[in-house]
Amino acid sequence: MKKTILLLMAAVVLVLSACGNASGDSEIDTIVLADAGWDSIKVHNSIAQRIIEEGYDYNTDVTSGSTAATVQGLRDGDIHVYTEVWTDNIKELYEESIESGDIEQLSVNFDDNVQGLYVPSYVIEGDPERGIEPLAPELETVEDLKKYPEVFQDPEDPSKGRLINAPSGWAVEQAINEKFETYGLGETFNNFGPGSDAAIIADLASAYEAGEGWVGYYWSPTAITAKYDLTLLKEDPYDEEQWNEDKSTEFPPNDVVVAVHKDFPEQAPEVTEFLKNYETSSALTEEALNYMEENGASPEEAAEWWMKEHEDVWTSWVPEDVATAVQESLQ
Repeated sequence: MKKTILLLMAAVVLVLSACGNASGDSEIDTIVLADAGWDSIKVHNSIAQRIIEEGYDYNTDVTSGSTAATVQGLRDGDIHVYTEVWTDNIKELYEESIESGDIEQLSVNFDDNVQGLYVPSYVIEGDPERGIEPLAPELETVEDLKKYPEVFQDPEDPSKGRLINAPSGWAVEQAINEKFETYGLGETFNNFGPGSDAAIIADLASAYEAGEGWVGYYWSPTAITAKYDLTLLKEDPYDEEQWNEDKSTEFPPNDVVVAVHKDFPEQAPEVTEFLKNYETSSALTEEALNYMEENGASPEEAAEWWMKEHEDVWTSWVPEDVATAVQESLQ
């Protein structure tokens, strides 16, 4: 009987030990990054993956999904690294995740970004070189839009204009919905939900090349805001109380940060130190996005080009031996 009990106790210890090794505190072989669907996060993921794989000898993978799904994946530990958390777009969720200790912010990737509702500048100013007269010369604010539905005519409902929202599942979509109601745009506009970022780009490009009216959500840094002459429609300066009440201000200032799951610093301490140094800017990010746009390049190709162009930037994030290993992979 004693032998049986001892064997059972030994088995329990082994099981518990195995469970401990499988917990979030154990080492990992593959580092998983979040892809919430826009080009800049894909580029930053590709830069980070090249450094993590070649410099630190980890495998990497990417999990794609909506903002909500990928942030939840980060909280749960199914995703380890998020290279572009737009913190004020998901302010409550982000603050809750930080306060609960589920995730940890390591660095600010960039904080010189803007977002909101844009129109092509020729809509307001005209474009003499293209023979385009101003379509809405007195358009300045988001609220002014309701005076010009005919300029932004909805092809499926010509009696109203069309405003292009963010894709469904993006955190910013609800903010645009609230703005739409606050400014009373529903009287003269339809609130159109595109299926993806690519759908927004295709719609804007088509209207821009034709010199037609277009209004919709976008942000900078992107290849599109670099390629096209766009004007951000004005709103009241950001005020937290007013924003929380009805979204009738500019978007909040947005720190775009690198965040990781709570266990990641113990799982991969050297990679954590690298990510603590990860810092770019809207201008630097937009260079990679421009390269993608002008060359039909993939995010991986754009990241490789960017790393060759800005060796001084990324090598400052890592020790010399890591930088050397990554440089050799870029030859």
